[in-house]
Amino acid sequence: MKKLEKCNLCPRNCGINRINGQIGFCGAGANVKIARSSLHFWEEPCLSGKNGSGTVFFSYCTLKCVFCQNHKISNGGKGNEITVQQLADIFMELQNEGANNINLVTPTHYVPQIIEALKKARDMGLNIPIVYNSSGYEKIETIKMLEGYVDVYLPDFKYFSEEYSNKYSKASDYSEYARSAIDEMVRQVGAPIFDENGIMLKGVIVRHLMLPGLLLDSKKVVEYIYKMYTNSVYISIMNQYTPLDIVGDYPEINRRLNPRHYNKVIDYAIDLGVENAFIQEGDTASESFIPDF
Repeated sequence: MKKLEKCNLCPRNCGINRINGQIGFCGAGANVKIARSSLHFWEEPCLSGKNGSGTVFFSYCTLKCVFCQNHKISNGGKGNEITVQQLADIFMELQNEGANNINLVTPTHYVPQIIEALKKARDMGLNIPIVYNSSGYEKIETIKMLEGYVDVYLPDFKYFSEEYSNKYSKASDYSEYARSAIDEMVRQVGAPIFDENGIMLKGVIVRHLMLPGLLLDSKKVVEYIYKMYTNSVYISIMNQYTPLDIVGDYPEINRRLNPRHYNKVIDYAIDLGVENAFIQEGDTASESFIPDF
């Protein structure tokens, strides 16, 4: 795990030695730590399908989003340390349970260990698609390490404006890195490919969670993705923002998303010519959608 001896896996570029016990911005150590592994039925339909997506939630995160619905694990570090072999075994268990894919949730800071676990799992018979489910705050060098291991990239594109990314995620350079990372992801896996049941086997889905008051920023994100990639990627426009107690210091986002703003972004996407998109209907903004870790 040479990469962990001077960890620069993410744009924070901490340069610390995780093998010797040093801890950087994300909080992760040398060993993989996970909070949950299970079949998940609330991802995009082409990922969950009827059988569910085999999700593995990794502890810690390279962002510090003030509104994070998984803050217990991203900031609190809740979870259990496991070996690379145990991670490979979990992948196999999920496949044996009928998962459509292995869905790596917030995996950036464990990429070297994940690659080793995937190698072991392949030797054990792992043959379902691998989904890299990330915040979008990625370095190209780290994404390049994953070529040949990841089939579906599922990055967020949270903000276009550095003002918002700095204020809400402590990452003023978020948009710059997200755009470069998505470009590399598209280069690797190409246009979407689905099986006979509509499950995605290859491709990129860019998620955008709308935040209250950021209508213009959301439009910029949708416009950028469409103008760059037209319909060769899917855009998932999400209305499930849930104001938790942790956003009390940010009154402007301590409220539900205005449904009219969400509809305006959908209309804007249609006017641009977006055809490949997922949207959410009804009231998805509920703590019942948030896994209890």
